[in-house]
Amino acid sequence: MLSIRGLQAFNDNYIWMLADSESRTCYVVDPGDASVVEAACRQTGYTLAGILITHHHADHTGGLRQLASAAAKELVIYGPASESIPGITHPLSEGDTFTIAEQTFTVIDTPGHTSGGISYFAQLAQPVLFSGDTLFAGGCGRLLEGTPAQMLKSLNKLTALPSETLVYCAHEYTQSNLAFALAVEPDNSALKQRVSDVQQLREQGQATVPSTLDTELRTNPFLRASIPDVQEAASRHSGRTPTSAEDTFAIIRQWKDNF
Repeated sequence: MLSIRGLQAFNDNYIWMLADSESRTCYVVDPGDASVVEAACRQTGYTLAGILITHHHADHTGGLRQLASAAAKELVIYGPASESIPGITHPLSEGDTFTIAEQTFTVIDTPGHTSGGISYFAQLAQPVLFSGDTLFAGGCGRLLEGTPAQMLKSLNKLTALPSETLVYCAHEYTQSNLAFALAVEPDNSALKQRVSDVQQLREQGQATVPSTLDTELRTNPFLRASIPDVQEAASRHSGRTPTSAEDTFAIIRQWKDNF
């Protein structure tokens, strides 16, 4: 069975290390910094066997070249087929699958943050999702290349996964995301409790990721665009009545951009 360890990179990135104790090999998700991965491999004694990439941004791909050139044998590098990322050996799209340590990973197309980003889902001891910058704890990625309709469709795919799915996103943005969520839903009791819990974790220097999909559904405004309270908040902020869940999502995403 694979174990998952978070490696901290830059100011707030997470590189997820998937370790197979039987083979003493590992895979990493979105290695923006090669030195962080190399240090973890030295510390654990694991050999890097492959890489999973969710999208093309440098803080997710910056370590690819160095890791590939330093490897004793060619690395297996999975990544989005519709984005140009040098070094990808296995370009992937919606519905593609591959196996790591006898565990099957399924690819989900999740454009919105970028035009061709993907996420990875697997059923380990508990279902897990590596969502890159699409779904964050308490938030979602900025629409740097995609549209609100694309991002909402991507998020809806993810919310269809089992509610107990562990969400391994790529950044420690939870506190700032929840501050915005409270502005949208100040009376959400589950959200207020989550804000308190997250504050305690951060005061203790602990990570707030992974979260669960169930937690996101109850507290993340970007997954709640069809909820009347979120629609009303979007209306108050924009001064007009949203015409749809997609319109509500677009309003609150723009609101968050300037929050």
